[in-house]
Amino acid sequence: MPASERAPLPASGAASGLSRRRFLGTVPVAGLGVAVLTSCGDSDDSGAKDGSGRTVVEWWHISTSEPARGLWNARAKAFEAAHPDVRIKVVTLENDAFKSKLTALTSSGKLPDVYHTWGGGVLKQQVDAGLVEDLTDSVSTWIDTLVPASREPYEFDKKTYAVPNDIGAVGFWYNKALFKKAKIASPPTTWVAFLDTVRTLKAAGITPIALGGKEKWPGMYYWAYLAMRLAGVDGMQQAAEAKDFTGDAFVKAGEHLEDLVDLAPFQKGFLGAPYSSPTGQAATMGNGKTAMELMGQWAPREQAAAGKGIGDDLGFFPFPAVEGGKGRGTDVFGGGGGYALRKGAPQEAVDFLKYFVSAESERLLVKGTGIIPVNKDAQDALTDPNLKAVLAMLNKSTGFQLYLDQAYPPAVGQEVNDSVAALIAGSKSPEQVTRSVTQVAKSQ
Repeated sequence: MPASERAPLPASGAASGLSRRRFLGTVPVAGLGVAVLTSCGDSDDSGAKDGSGRTVVEWWHISTSEPARGLWNARAKAFEAAHPDVRIKVVTLENDAFKSKLTALTSSGKLPDVYHTWGGGVLKQQVDAGLVEDLTDSVSTWIDTLVPASREPYEFDKKTYAVPNDIGAVGFWYNKALFKKAKIASPPTTWVAFLDTVRTLKAAGITPIALGGKEKWPGMYYWAYLAMRLAGVDGMQQAAEAKDFTGDAFVKAGEHLEDLVDLAPFQKGFLGAPYSSPTGQAATMGNGKTAMELMGQWAPREQAAAGKGIGDDLGFFPFPAVEGGKGRGTDVFGGGGGYALRKGAPQEAVDFLKYFVSAESERLLVKGTGIIPVNKDAQDALTDPNLKAVLAMLNKSTGFQLYLDQAYPPAVGQEVNDSVAALIAGSKSPEQVTRSVTQVAKSQ
């Protein structure tokens, strides 16, 4: 779904083993030359009061569609009922409007009390500007109830600046019936086998892959995953720190993606296709017109909303391993969403965060919207087999890479999206992609 709702992030694993995993949820953004914004200086340490003397906590979220919007708002009302001296002022914004308004507020030096964040580069900019509350001490007594992996994109220098509320990852969704029709016994586990699968599907008269090329970010997933498989999670971080993406692994990632593009695997008109619309990627997959799509855990919901959905024919498999790469096939790429507090936000804002990510709330959100919960005690509410498949992949994960257009400063992330889209369209070479991204990174 649009970058707007790519709020779900890496998911949970069992508590055991998480400490052994390496996660790149928070790239050292300073290494990419982030421009530090100017803070307004003085911060108001008390919440505003309404006419009844209640503390007002202004909460900005991006859950604009039902049932999520209704559930989010109901949680605010439930908190008010339990805390009659507090009013939660809910501001619901569509993703692009949210980003625009938040950028304006960031420039002015004043953010909402509680606001949505994807972590990574943008949050780090706000932290460096002194606009974000350090929550380390405030959440210390309950933060361990949340899956460690989900917290990574919001932590810098061992300090916590936001609290996650969902978690997830990207992988391949496939049509079991079309695989069966093409006599493909099982999903591929290596890149070479994946390309063979594409050829087999085409030979059977089946369009292999749905892609929303118009919005660019869906295509970025391929290059990012290939780069991670080739460079490894550590190699991704080293490139970010050095502001240099011209290494051999990144060039080869583009070459592997070119090999896929050369097979003409995508649906007709994919370059102009959006992600969510009756003629977009999700609908193409949801109407059974293609065999696969590379997408996050929201894919089944969007397939059913934009198309018809394919029910029990829908399956899931991890992005294949790439032969000769330093990365492991169990390293995972994805992202999620959480909430940060403005500098000087009232204690009631922290209390609301704790309430919103409690096991009780998370169970309601799981049942109502299908999120993958971050609260360990709410994971028993997850019953959807497709989401369980994503969770199983994450349980086995050995490393995590946040979406590149969120992990990096906005200009760098946008250049990754633009350059990869150009490669898929045939107007940029693998080497040109790496040079363009490097050039923008060094200019920051």
